[in-house]
Amino acid sequence: MCGRFAQFETKEEYLEFLNAGVEFVGVLDGEPIGRYNVAPGTRVLMLNQRDDKLHLDPVNWGYQPAWAKESGRTPMINARVETAAASRMFKPLWNTGRALIMADGWYEWKKVPGDAKAKQPYFIYHQNKKPIFLAAISRFHADALDAPDEDGFVIVTAASDKGLLDIHDRRPLVMTRKACLEWLSFDTSPEHAEQLALDCGIPADEFTFHPVGKAVGNIHNNSAAIIKSIENPII
Repeated sequence: MCGRFAQFETKEEYLEFLNAGVEFVGVLDGEPIGRYNVAPGTRVLMLNQRDDKLHLDPVNWGYQPAWAKESGRTPMINARVETAAASRMFKPLWNTGRALIMADGWYEWKKVPGDAKAKQPYFIYHQNKKPIFLAAISRFHADALDAPDEDGFVIVTAASDKGLLDIHDRRPLVMTRKACLEWLSFDTSPEHAEQLALDCGIPADEFTFHPVGKAVGNIHNNSAAIIKSIENPII
């Protein structure tokens, strides 16, 4: 799964690394975004394409359509790549709301055998320490003065394999640069987007990870210190 991630570089660095070749609409101020502990329920800069141009919009991380709210279901923050394209909840988002979440890495908690309450957090990132782009699907009204309660996004997740399985059995779907550009394009059909999601994720063996302190568990902690490796993790 993906329940916490980091998004701390400048907008320019993410966009330059993506090298989309598509006009960007917005202000690039050169200031680091500076979010080392992005949590569900907060507004996050989401990259999306509208009218053949790229936009960055602050959108709530979490999705709860009216029918789900009425039935008492909690907001969803992830969608499984294996089922999202066809599910009742996520199919409309998949068809018309594909987006990307810029990130520098994400966090997972490894369970301690025999102690259900003890978990060791890890920070996972690309081995070259470059930006990554998480596949997302969304519903939002870009031009609305007051965003409807239903507006939000979820991060698409895939099964972990190789070394990442040691930490958690799910991970965010991190797409290759070429796949990212096709994923965003309105010329890409939902069916082709499904193939991209299934076939064009960056392999797990390109990522690495290290243990971090328990401070990341508190969403009020937001500094570069929380991504630093610690010695003597509990597991």
